[in-house]
Amino acid sequence: MSMSKHEAASVFEWTVTGMDCGSCAGKIKGAVERLPGVSAVEVALMSERLRLQLDESQTQRQTVEKAVSALGFGISPRAGQEQGQSGKAAGCCGHEHHGHDHDDGHGHHHDHAHGDAHSHSHSHSHSHGHEDEKPLADGSRRAWHQTGKGRLVILTGALLALAWAAHFVLPPQVGAWVFTVACVIGVAPGARRAFAALAAGMPFTIEMLMTIAAAGALAIGAAEEAALVVFLFAVGEVLEGVAANRARDGIRALARLVPKTALLETDSGTRQVAAESLVPGQMVLVRPGDRIPADGVIRSGISGIDESPVTGESVPVTKGEGAEVFAGSINTEAALSVEVTRAAADNTIARIIKLVEEAESARAPTERFIDRFSRYYMPFIVLLAATVAVVPPLGFGGEWNTWIYRALSLLLIGCPCALVISVPASIASSLSAGARRGLLMKGGAVIEAIAQVKTVTFDKTGTLTAGRPQVVDVVPFGGFDVLEVISAAASVEAGSSHPLAKAILTRAQETGASVLPSSGARAMAGRGVEALVAGELLQVISPRHASETGLLPESAAAQAERLEGEGKTVVCVIRAGNLAGLLALRDEPREDAREAITQLERLGVGAIMLTGDNARTAAAIATGLGLTQRAELMPEDKVREVRALAASGGVMMVGDGINDAPALAQASVGVAMGSGTDVALETAHAAVLRDRVTDVPALIRLARKAMGNIHQNITIALGLKAVFLVTSILGITGLWLAIMADTGATVLVTLNALRLLAYDPAKEV
Repeated sequence: MSMSKHEAASVFEWTVTGMDCGSCAGKIKGAVERLPGVSAVEVALMSERLRLQLDESQTQRQTVEKAVSALGFGISPRAGQEQGQSGKAAGCCGHEHHGHDHDDGHGHHHDHAHGDAHSHSHSHSHSHGHEDEKPLADGSRRAWHQTGKGRLVILTGALLALAWAAHFVLPPQVGAWVFTVACVIGVAPGARRAFAALAAGMPFTIEMLMTIAAAGALAIGAAEEAALVVFLFAVGEVLEGVAANRARDGIRALARLVPKTALLETDSGTRQVAAESLVPGQMVLVRPGDRIPADGVIRSGISGIDESPVTGESVPVTKGEGAEVFAGSINTEAALSVEVTRAAADNTIARIIKLVEEAESARAPTERFIDRFSRYYMPFIVLLAATVAVVPPLGFGGEWNTWIYRALSLLLIGCPCALVISVPASIASSLSAGARRGLLMKGGAVIEAIAQVKTVTFDKTGTLTAGRPQVVDVVPFGGFDVLEVISAAASVEAGSSHPLAKAILTRAQETGASVLPSSGARAMAGRGVEALVAGELLQVISPRHASETGLLPESAAAQAERLEGEGKTVVCVIRAGNLAGLLALRDEPREDAREAITQLERLGVGAIMLTGDNARTAAAIATGLGLTQRAELMPEDKVREVRALAASGGVMMVGDGINDAPALAQASVGVAMGSGTDVALETAHAAVLRDRVTDVPALIRLARKAMGNIHQNITIALGLKAVFLVTSILGITGLWLAIMADTGATVLVTLNALRLLAYDPAKEV
């Protein structure tokens, strides 16, 4: 049986260096996607990544690399790339307890990393260095003067200085020839790449426009200005490269958080090994002051852990035996023995970096609009330049040299690089700034959606509350005693990781109540859970469900109402169809929950609590926090509430990454709250890694700041282009100012985007 095209294709990744603007990504994409057997091409500017599906029976990897190299970019296989069939399965099963506002084991995955990096039609780019653009062995970048673009600046600058000296010392004809030589040598690298792009089917590149402009200027006798333009173009290229690398520094800084070496514990003592070689199950020694080399679990010792590199939380957290720790965190007090639980490629820092890098593919609607606009902008400018060069001389008797000169100026500002980079530069900076503070967003589309949020809906347990409830009341019924009630509930809840289940199991351990083996555990959505224990059916269900099924006597119902009125969550323990007792649990609100609601009010954002818990408990919690609530909601009810709220504007749903998966999916933005867990990183559109409710308004502030920055950049890019289009046609500005308008605008919008790196949304309240 022959394989389909999709089945034959494997996924390959490369690191591509020398990309300075969004146009560069479009140029690479346009070149490689024309190759046979190539599909699903993604080029990520800030993470310098090329990913595609390739059928090697049609095109070899080396052919792809040659196509990219021909355009003047450096390319090498990406470290640790996974090659093979693409695809990801998601979802897992578990049991739910919506009746008391919790459920267990929900896996819920959204893959929002779809979409192309840039349309192939954006094939307007700048010339680039090649192998010398690669990082050094320590991960740092070469100084600007050590790169190909830097050396070109030095060479063209020296030739220009020599030409001016010759102009003043030698006869004018000789000086003009020296300027001509300086211009030809300076434009040669760009011309070579221009024709390589033309051969790949991309005529509209800035290199081609530069070549035409330089040749035209020489033809009309403007050799001095042509040489100056070539030099300014080279300077602008260097500035763009420096600015782009500065924008990437935030992501690179994350990678440097994990130490290079680790102290591996062996039978013969400790020995130093490479941190990337650690595998799950190994034990490492972490001394005071050291960074933890891998995600793991503390097996011995107790110490303060500074998790600010991972979560942005500056206050060290005391952790002891059995506590989870993250790679890159700092051990502040005492020696720890840590068992490795994840390989280097899968640790929390690596997953954060991967999330930030892949977020570039989830492009904002604004970015997609700019891409569509740019698709027609450059051909329009070329047509306008041709019209300016021909119509005035032919139709109105204008001077040919004058109007050709003005047309050449138009060509030089025809590349919309500044416009194309205006959005991704701001998005990359905001993603990096957020990641350093424990605020993760999966791309520009998510940033734009967060900025437009009008209402935030919160899950209760583990989100607005601390997620550490305790059993505070046990009320036996039907002749059962306290220990029997606790034992029955704990036996049903055994194996569950939900906070309420853990509270019941903890109480069983404290009181010495036995936890018996169970079988046939089954979740009853919105009602509770049941299981067979010693051949007897036991249930832990909500009072409402117990009342509906006739299992809650009036006296017990009155007790349940009283406990719920005190802000407690009540569950009924049923044995063989009879009420055995009531358990009342209390989970206190997080310390910063009230402040978070206040901050949302200042932002003009409404807040609502959606919970499956009973109305009295929900009201007690909500009243204390100052927000409205909807209680006793089944999972489908929560989805319905979110959908109804969405009719009046964007809705954000905040949960603990496990609960309320359908509601998270229905919301405009689903936000998972959790300390770096797999679920928190993968479940929703965004995640707050610190257990802080105030990070929710901080996330909104960051997104709004990013969108404001994007609008500033678009204004700068379009404003400068508009001004110089008019002044070039009128003859007010010439070639050298035109090229400054192009490269200068690109540098300006990039530097403006870099301001986001220093923005701390938590401080602006």
